[in-house]
Amino acid sequence: MAWTFTTLKQAIQDYTQNSETTFVNNLSVIITQAEDRILKSVQLPDFRKNSLGTTTSAISYLATPDDFLAPYSLAIDNSGYEFLLFKDVNFIREAYPDSSTQGVPKYYGLFSDANFIIGPTPQSNYVVELHYFYKPESITTSADGTSWLGTNAESSLLYGSLLEAYTFMKGNPELMQVYNTRYMEALENLKSLGEGYSTTDSYRSGSVRAAR
Repeated sequence: MAWTFTTLKQAIQDYTQNSETTFVNNLSVIITQAEDRILKSVQLPDFRKNSLGTTTSAISYLATPDDFLAPYSLAIDNSGYEFLLFKDVNFIREAYPDSSTQGVPKYYGLFSDANFIIGPTPQSNYVVELHYFYKPESITTSADGTSWLGTNAESSLLYGSLLEAYTFMKGNPELMQVYNTRYMEALENLKSLGEGYSTTDSYRSGSVRAAR
Protein backbone atom coordinates (compact mmCIF):
# COMPACT_ATOMS: atom_id res chain seq x y z
CA MET A 1 0.00 0.00 0.00
CA ALA A 2 1.10 3.56 -0.63
CA TRP A 3 1.91 5.57 2.46
CA THR A 4 0.84 9.04 3.43
CA PHE A 5 2.47 10.83 6.33
CA THR A 6 -0.57 10.08 8.47
CA THR A 7 -0.82 6.37 7.64
CA LEU A 8 2.95 5.85 7.95
CA LYS A 9 3.03 7.42 11.40
CA GLN A 10 0.17 5.19 12.50
CA ALA A 11 1.83 2.08 11.07
CA ILE A 12 5.05 2.80 12.96
CA GLN A 13 3.10 3.15 16.21
CA ASP A 14 1.20 -0.07 15.48
CA TYR A 15 4.35 -2.07 14.68
CA THR A 16 6.24 -0.77 17.70
CA GLN A 17 3.15 -0.76 19.95
CA ASN A 18 4.31 2.62 21.16
CA SER A 19 2.13 5.72 21.44
CA GLU A 20 4.20 7.43 24.13
CA THR A 21 4.18 11.21 23.63
CA THR A 22 7.93 11.75 23.20
CA PHE A 23 8.09 8.93 20.65
CA VAL A 24 5.12 10.24 18.66
CA ASN A 25 6.54 13.78 18.71
CA ASN A 26 9.76 12.47 17.14
CA LEU A 27 8.14 10.46 14.34
CA SER A 28 8.86 13.21 11.79
CA VAL A 29 12.58 13.01 12.66
CA ILE A 30 12.52 9.21 12.56
CA ILE A 31 10.90 9.18 9.11
CA THR A 32 13.22 11.81 7.62
CA GLN A 33 16.21 9.80 8.90
CA ALA A 34 14.83 6.75 7.10
CA GLU A 35 14.35 8.77 3.91
CA ASP A 36 17.91 10.02 4.15
CA ARG A 37 19.18 6.45 4.67
CA ILE A 38 17.37 5.29 1.51
CA LEU A 39 18.45 8.22 -0.66
CA LYS A 40 22.10 7.72 0.28
CA SER A 41 21.91 4.01 -0.51
CA VAL A 42 20.40 4.06 -4.01
CA GLN A 43 20.34 6.61 -6.82
CA LEU A 44 16.92 6.68 -8.46
CA PRO A 45 16.35 8.17 -11.94
CA ASP A 46 13.28 9.98 -10.59
CA PHE A 47 15.57 12.14 -8.49
CA ARG A 48 17.64 13.60 -11.30
CA LYS A 49 17.36 17.30 -11.98
CA ASN A 50 18.88 19.99 -14.20
CA SER A 51 19.66 23.45 -12.89
CA LEU A 52 20.99 26.52 -14.71
CA GLY A 53 23.34 28.96 -13.02
CA THR A 54 26.12 31.42 -13.78
CA THR A 55 29.77 31.52 -12.83
CA THR A 56 31.19 34.82 -11.63
CA SER A 57 34.27 36.23 -13.29
CA ALA A 58 37.40 35.92 -11.10
CA ILE A 59 35.55 33.70 -8.57
CA SER A 60 36.56 30.03 -8.47
CA TYR A 61 33.49 28.82 -6.53
CA LEU A 62 29.98 27.97 -7.66
CA ALA A 63 27.11 27.40 -5.21
CA THR A 64 25.29 24.07 -5.22
CA PRO A 65 21.45 23.99 -5.23
CA ASP A 66 19.70 23.71 -1.86
CA ASP A 67 18.45 20.18 -2.65
CA PHE A 68 21.80 18.94 -4.03
CA LEU A 69 23.05 15.47 -3.08
CA ALA A 70 25.57 14.47 -5.78
CA PRO A 71 26.64 15.63 -9.27
CA TYR A 72 26.13 13.79 -12.54
CA SER A 73 27.66 16.45 -14.80
CA LEU A 74 28.49 20.15 -15.02
CA ALA A 75 28.77 21.99 -18.33
CA ILE A 76 29.53 25.59 -19.26
CA ASP A 77 28.06 27.39 -22.25
CA ASN A 78 31.13 28.56 -24.18
CA SER A 79 29.48 29.13 -27.58
CA GLY A 80 28.11 25.61 -27.06
CA TYR A 81 28.13 23.36 -24.02
CA GLU A 82 31.47 22.03 -22.81
CA PHE A 83 31.43 19.42 -20.04
CA LEU A 84 33.85 19.90 -17.18
CA LEU A 85 35.80 16.95 -15.76
CA PHE A 86 35.06 16.06 -12.15
CA LYS A 87 38.26 16.06 -10.07
CA ASP A 88 39.29 16.00 -6.45
CA VAL A 89 39.77 19.39 -4.82
CA ASN A 90 43.49 18.62 -4.29
CA PHE A 91 43.94 18.03 -8.02
CA ILE A 92 42.43 21.42 -8.86
CA ARG A 93 44.46 23.16 -6.15
CA GLU A 94 47.67 21.62 -7.47
CA ALA A 95 46.85 22.34 -11.11
CA TYR A 96 45.92 25.96 -10.36
CA PRO A 97 47.69 26.97 -7.13
CA ASP A 98 47.13 30.65 -7.91
CA SER A 99 43.38 31.34 -7.99
CA SER A 100 44.09 34.52 -9.97
CA THR A 101 45.02 32.32 -12.95
CA GLN A 102 41.94 32.69 -15.12
CA GLY A 103 40.64 30.99 -18.23
CA VAL A 104 37.90 28.76 -19.57
CA PRO A 105 37.06 26.25 -16.80
CA LYS A 106 38.06 22.65 -17.44
CA TYR A 107 37.56 20.96 -14.06
CA TYR A 108 35.21 21.07 -11.13
CA GLY A 109 35.19 19.43 -7.71
CA LEU A 110 32.97 19.30 -4.66
CA PHE A 111 34.60 21.81 -2.30
CA SER A 112 31.86 21.56 0.36
CA ASP A 113 28.16 20.72 0.66
CA ALA A 114 27.42 24.27 -0.46
CA ASN A 115 30.02 24.93 -3.15
CA PHE A 116 31.88 23.54 -6.15
CA ILE A 117 35.43 24.65 -6.90
CA ILE A 118 36.25 25.35 -10.55
CA GLY A 119 39.60 25.37 -12.29
CA PRO A 120 40.93 27.46 -13.78
CA THR A 121 39.09 30.41 -12.26
CA PRO A 122 36.59 31.61 -14.88
CA GLN A 123 37.63 34.78 -16.66
CA SER A 124 34.04 35.50 -17.64
CA ASN A 125 30.46 34.95 -16.49
CA TYR A 126 29.48 31.60 -18.03
CA VAL A 127 26.04 30.05 -18.02
CA VAL A 128 26.36 26.59 -16.49
CA GLU A 129 24.07 23.57 -16.51
CA LEU A 130 24.27 21.17 -13.59
CA HIS A 131 22.74 17.70 -13.87
CA TYR A 132 22.48 16.31 -10.36
CA PHE A 133 20.94 13.88 -7.88
CA TYR A 134 18.62 15.85 -5.66
CA LYS A 135 16.90 15.36 -2.33
CA PRO A 136 13.12 15.23 -2.87
CA GLU A 137 10.64 16.81 -0.51
CA SER A 138 10.05 14.70 2.57
CA ILE A 139 6.72 12.99 3.13
CA THR A 140 6.73 14.80 6.49
CA THR A 141 6.58 18.24 4.86
CA SER A 142 4.81 17.79 1.52
CA ALA A 143 1.55 19.69 1.18
CA ASP A 144 -0.56 16.59 0.47
CA GLY A 145 1.32 14.28 2.85
CA THR A 146 2.63 12.04 0.05
CA SER A 147 6.03 11.46 -1.55
CA TRP A 148 7.66 9.35 -4.25
CA LEU A 149 9.19 7.03 -1.68
CA GLY A 150 5.87 6.68 0.14
CA THR A 151 4.08 5.76 -3.09
CA ASN A 152 6.75 3.71 -4.89
CA ALA A 153 9.11 2.41 -2.20
CA GLU A 154 6.63 1.52 0.53
CA SER A 155 8.56 -1.39 2.04
CA SER A 156 11.89 0.44 2.08
CA LEU A 157 10.32 3.45 3.77
CA LEU A 158 8.39 1.39 6.31
CA TYR A 159 11.24 -0.88 7.40
CA GLY A 160 13.75 1.96 7.27
CA SER A 161 11.47 3.94 9.58
CA LEU A 162 11.07 0.95 11.91
CA LEU A 163 14.85 0.59 12.17
CA GLU A 164 15.13 4.25 13.10
CA ALA A 165 12.20 3.91 15.51
CA TYR A 166 13.72 0.95 17.35
CA THR A 167 17.07 2.73 17.50
CA PHE A 168 15.27 5.65 19.14
CA MET A 169 13.51 3.27 21.54
CA LYS A 170 16.67 1.21 22.18
CA GLY A 171 14.49 -1.72 21.21
CA ASN A 172 14.92 -5.47 21.07
CA PRO A 173 18.10 -6.30 19.05
CA GLU A 174 16.57 -9.49 17.63
CA LEU A 175 13.54 -7.63 16.32
CA MET A 176 15.79 -4.91 14.91
CA GLN A 177 17.68 -7.62 13.03
CA VAL A 178 14.42 -8.89 11.54
CA TYR A 179 13.51 -5.39 10.39
CA ASN A 180 17.02 -4.84 9.04
CA THR A 181 16.74 -8.00 6.95
CA ARG A 182 13.36 -6.84 5.58
CA TYR A 183 14.80 -3.40 4.90
CA MET A 184 17.82 -4.75 3.01
CA GLU A 185 15.57 -6.99 0.90
CA ALA A 186 13.34 -4.03 0.03
CA LEU A 187 16.38 -1.87 -0.71
CA GLU A 188 17.82 -4.46 -3.09
CA ASN A 189 14.53 -4.50 -5.01
CA LEU A 190 14.60 -0.71 -5.15
CA LYS A 191 18.19 -0.76 -6.41
CA SER A 192 17.20 -3.22 -9.14
CA LEU A 193 14.52 -0.79 -10.25
CA GLY A 194 16.58 2.37 -9.98
CA GLU A 195 20.03 1.21 -11.06
CA GLY A 196 19.18 -1.74 -13.30
CA TYR A 197 15.78 -1.86 -14.95
CA SER A 198 15.63 1.91 -15.43
CA THR A 199 18.97 2.14 -17.25
CA THR A 200 18.27 -0.22 -20.13
CA ASP A 201 15.40 -1.56 -22.25
CA SER A 202 14.35 -4.76 -23.99
CA TYR A 203 15.52 -3.52 -27.39
CA ARG A 204 19.13 -3.38 -26.22
CA SER A 205 19.27 -6.17 -23.64
CA GLY A 206 16.34 -8.47 -24.45
CA SER A 207 13.49 -9.56 -22.23
CA VAL A 208 14.11 -10.96 -18.77
CA ARG A 209 13.95 -14.76 -18.78
CA ALA A 210 13.21 -16.98 -15.84
CA ALA A 211 15.96 -19.44 -14.90
CA ARG A 212 15.25 -23.15 -15.48
